[in-house]
This record gives sequence, C-alpha cells and structure tokens, in this order.
Amino acid sequence: MAASLSTGLDVHFAIPQSDTKRPIFFTRRKFTIYCNSSKSSSKPPQNPPVKRTPSLSEQLQPLSTTTLPKKDQAGLLSKPKSTWVNPTKPKRSVLSLQRQTRSPYAYNPKVRELKLFANKLSDCDNSEEAFLSVLEEIPLEPTRENALLILNSLKPWQKTHLFFNWIKTKNLFPMETIFYNVTMKSLRFGRQFELIEELANEMVSNEIPLDNITYSTIITCAKRCNLFDKAVEWFERMYKTGLMPDEVTYSAVLDVYAKLGKAEEVVSLYERGVASGWKPDPIAFSVLAKMYGEAGDYDGIRYVLQEMKSLGVRPNLVVYNTLLEAMGKAGKPGLARSLFQELLESGLTPNEKTLTSLAKIYGKARWAKDALELWEEMKSKNWPMDFILYNTLLTMCADIGLVEEAEQLFMDMKKSQHCRPDSWSYTAMLKIYGSGGNVGKAMEFFEEMSEVGVELNVMGTTCLIQCLGKAGRMDELVKVFSVSVEHGIKPDDRLCGCLLSVVSRCESRADVDKVLACLHRANPRLVGFVKLIEEEVYCLDTVKEEFKGIISGTKDDARRPFCNCLIDICLSKNLNERAHDLLYLGTLYGLYPGLYNKTADEWSLDVRSLSVGAAQTALEEWMGTLAKTIKHEEALPLLFSAQTGTGTHKFSQGLSNSFASHLKKLAAPFRQSEEKAGCFVAKREDLVPWLQSRLQT
Repeated sequence: MAASLSTGLDVHFAIPQSDTKRPIFFTRRKFTIYCNSSKSSSKPPQNPPVKRTPSLSEQLQPLSTTTLPKKDQAGLLSKPKSTWVNPTKPKRSVLSLQRQTRSPYAYNPKVRELKLFANKLSDCDNSEEAFLSVLEEIPLEPTRENALLILNSLKPWQKTHLFFNWIKTKNLFPMETIFYNVTMKSLRFGRQFELIEELANEMVSNEIPLDNITYSTIITCAKRCNLFDKAVEWFERMYKTGLMPDEVTYSAVLDVYAKLGKAEEVVSLYERGVASGWKPDPIAFSVLAKMYGEAGDYDGIRYVLQEMKSLGVRPNLVVYNTLLEAMGKAGKPGLARSLFQELLESGLTPNEKTLTSLAKIYGKARWAKDALELWEEMKSKNWPMDFILYNTLLTMCADIGLVEEAEQLFMDMKKSQHCRPDSWSYTAMLKIYGSGGNVGKAMEFFEEMSEVGVELNVMGTTCLIQCLGKAGRMDELVKVFSVSVEHGIKPDDRLCGCLLSVVSRCESRADVDKVLACLHRANPRLVGFVKLIEEEVYCLDTVKEEFKGIISGTKDDARRPFCNCLIDICLSKNLNERAHDLLYLGTLYGLYPGLYNKTADEWSLDVRSLSVGAAQTALEEWMGTLAKTIKHEEALPLLFSAQTGTGTHKFSQGLSNSFASHLKKLAAPFRQSEEKAGCFVAKREDLVPWLQSRLQT
C-alpha cells in the first residue's frame, strides 16, 4: 500500500550572508514513491505479474539511468559529488519506510490492562526505586508484544529509559531495532541527545541494525539540541551504510546545513534529493526560503517559488510566513504584497506572524497607502492581533507618520485584556508626536508613563529630546534627560547624536551650555571635541587625531550622524572652513562612500545621507573641485547632477527643499529634474560659465 510521509518541523535559525549563486535545479520527471510493508526482493522475478508494483529500491535507482534523457546525463555527472554518496556501492540499499511489522494489539484482550499499568508507571515517582517497585506489579508476563506496548505508552522520557533498561536485564527476548527506535523517540522529546547516541553506539556494538527511523531520530534530535555538527556526522554515517533518508531526514538536514551557513551543501542536497525521487515538503521549501532571505538573495527566493510551482507543492501558512519574512530582508515590498494576495486567494487566513511581517515591510518601505489598506482589512475581517503585532503596527505608523491610526491602535491596546501598552508602545507614540513637533502630546505621554509605571527606554528618551530640541524648550529637555538617567537609562550613541543635533540648532550660548552639560554626562570626550573645533587657536592635525579617536569608539550606524552634526555646529558658528575640514575627515575615514561619482557622460553628487548643513558643504566642496578642473582646462562631461532623495516620511525635514533653496541662493544653474524627484541637474554649457564667473570674483 502506498504511503506518503510528511512531518512539520519547527524552523528557527539565523544564517550569515552567503555569496552562493542561486541553485541550478535538474530537469526531472515526476514519479510516485511506493512504500511496501513487505520486504522486496533484490532481484525481480523471472515471470513478473502483469501489474507488479515496483519496489522502492527500483524506483529510486540513479536518476541518470531511469528518468533523465541522455542529454541531461552529462550535466548530472559533471556536478561535484555530495558528501553522502557512497562510491563503493553501485546501488543504494533502500529500506521500506514501514520497517517493523505492527504488533497485533487490536487482538490482545489485555491491551487496556497493560495501558493502565503503563499510566501507573508514568505517574509514579521519578526515582529508580519507586519505578522498580511498581514494575513488580506488572499484570502480564513481559512478552515482546506486551513490553513494546508498555514502552510505547510511557510518557516521561525518564520512565521510557528505565523500562527499556529493565527489559534488557531480563533477557526475555532479543532486543530488536524497534525497541531502540521507540526509546530514542521518547528521549528525543526530552532532548537527551547523549543518551540517544549511547544507545546508537550500543546498537553498533551488539550488531543490531540501525534503520532509517534510527538515523532520522538521531539526526533530528541533534538538530533540536542545536548540535548541528553531530547531525551532519550521523547523516554522513547513514549514507556510508547505503540507507536513503526519508522526508523528515531530508528536511532536517537541509535545515542543519542552512544553520551552519553551508549554502552550497543545502543546494546540493536539495538537488540530489529531488533527483533521487524525494518530493520536498513545504518545510523544506521554508528552509530554502529563509536561507535566501537571510542572505538577501532575491533570485534565490524566486527560484524557491518557481520550484514549488513546478513540483506542485502548495505552500502552507508556515511557508508563506517564511517567504514574507525573507522578502522583507531582501527589500522586496512589491513581491511581498503579491505573495500576500496569493495567500488570501488560496483560502488561507493570515495569522499574527503573517501580519507582523507585512506591517514591518510596509513600514520600512514607507508605503503609507498599502499600510492603511492593510490596517482597514485587518479591522474589517477581524484578523488576529497579538502584542507583537500591535507594537509592529504602531512602529509602522511612526515610520510613516500616521497619527490618527496610531492613536486608535493605542486606545485599542488600552482596552485590551492581554495587550496593554508597554515601553515599546509608548516609544512609538513619542516618536510620532516628536516627529510631528507636537510637544504637548509628547510630554503628556511622558508624564503618563510615570503614572502607569511604564519604564522609559533610551529610544523614547531620544525621541522626546529631539522633539523638545526642535521646539527650543531646553529646560524641559534637561529635565527629561536627568529623569531618564536617574531611572537607569544609559545614553547610547544615538542619544548622543540627538544632543549634538540640538546643539547645532541652539541660538543662544546659554542653551548650548545646557545641552552640552547633558552630553557631558553621556560622552565627555565628544563635548571636548566640540570645544576643540570652536577654539580660536585651531590645528587640523590635532582635530584629525581627536576625530579619529572619537569615531573609532562610536558604533558604525552613529558615525556619519556624528560627523553631520559636527559640520552643522561649525556652520552655526560661521566656521565654514572647519566644516569643510570635517567633511574631508569624514570622507577620509569612509563615512561618506559614494559621495562623488563619475562616468564618461555624467558627474554626480549624492547627499542623501547628509544633514542639511553637511549637504551644503559637500556642494560647495564639489563646486570648488569643478572650478579647479576648469582652470586646468581638463575635460568635463555633458551633464552634472545632485541627488538629495525625496524624504518619504510625512514629517520629513525636506533636505530636497533646503538644497533647492541653497542652489537658488548661489544662483547655480541646477534645475529640478522632471524625470526624477529629488534630483537636480545642470548642463555643462550652463555650469561652466557660472563657475568661471565665480573664479573671477
């Protein structure tokens, strides 16, 4: 009778980025694998019946001799051999997936009595003495069938292990593979890999055959225990015996290779498994999708989708969730949206994880329209909401600037029994009000947090200080900073960068000193550098050395913002030359990669990662370089462009607008591109005369 096995695995892992090229999957024909309970003969009968069902070993003969056309054989043989191919055997020894004959429990009149006794064993004290004491009350002689029934019925792995050892000491019948398999499966539930490996080695010593189930149990237990090297070791040992893995083992080892970062092995095992007749289940595709998603490999994700369709594998919700998460990491919101629609059309209902992934994707991409449509659909269809999803939606609203929607979500959380707002929820609201400059609401939430006992985190402090700094309310800023530090908040580089940004906007020396006093509590060396670049006696070498030390001690994602703010501080003090020095140092230490770009037809400036003041400084530096090029009569391209970006956030400061105003002030011949927003272009015939006129002045 044909049997199809499919088991779901709990897949959680992180995979480092890989340079592995996308997989090239073999051309193959589909065929069905039949698993027979009876042993199949290694040789076909001389006079076979007309409708004989081929054995599993016959169906799983090498693909090159049975299913591939001759034109594909060369490609198959040219592939590097997998680690599990046994070169000493021309054919693999394939066991039926139904290896043990079922015991006739249904015909045993004492089954109920034995199961009740097994329950009594399961409920007794965990000590060996108590267990042996109960065993003395066994109602029937422990024959092979009776012992196997009790072994199968025991729940705690400790009791299973004790009973198994007790049976061995009795020597009533030979210990067969099935007894070890049942015991190992129980131990797997308890994640007792060391005990399982001991039993496996015992089987080898006693010449008890390890079958497909044995190896599968060992490998999957090693995987559950995060002993990935052990899983690979036993997988390779399995193939040295000539056994073929079943569906569960294939999926488990794919996951193991992925977690070890062995992308090539994942692809090779997948290809060879399918070529050998294995039909991947949704979990196997989930492993592949997550691996490519972690690596940001969009082509790999597409191949997973294509393979599922070509093999007729219908994704389940787990696979859809994995694919959505992968597309988010690969930065493909459009594909994620299409996949979500496909999920709905297939008749599946999204769960909290599905919606959380999609909300993150829309928020990161700042797709306000799609985010609003998702929110409305969630409400109209009463899709499930959990705590993580609420906070993800709030963060999405903060990223996009959806105030009313965020307020409604926050009120829903307050009314909820199980999803009350926490520190993360309040932080999202502080970010929304802070970005919009609504100081009153932001301070109201700050006070409310204290009243309801929700702790302020460093991100919330940063959002609030940014809001107060923009509003020029320095006394309240100092109060918020002091309260935060007193409550255990440790200022990080982002908060320090926020304080630097506030310093650059201060109009009075008194306000500057108030903010610098806060910054001194967090980063005294940074305050010392601010004072260094303001001194009358200025030495570039000293500034360079100190700047290098500060940047080296700052996290990567805060280094460029630090430099941007320091340039802005110089400009606020009319120290333009020092601003140019800092831009030079930032470029020297790799903080502004891709700032200046050249092709044969176009030279461009990309200021999308700069502050307003830093962008203006970079433009002036670029114009100065172009002026020197003209003076030396060097060749110039036909077109020049400056990229500022568009600022998709509702509350964006508008670097593009500030840059346009500065160009107008300089009377520079740059015009907004009609084809691309946030791009300013100038022709050589217009720019050269303007630069020459500046050289003359």
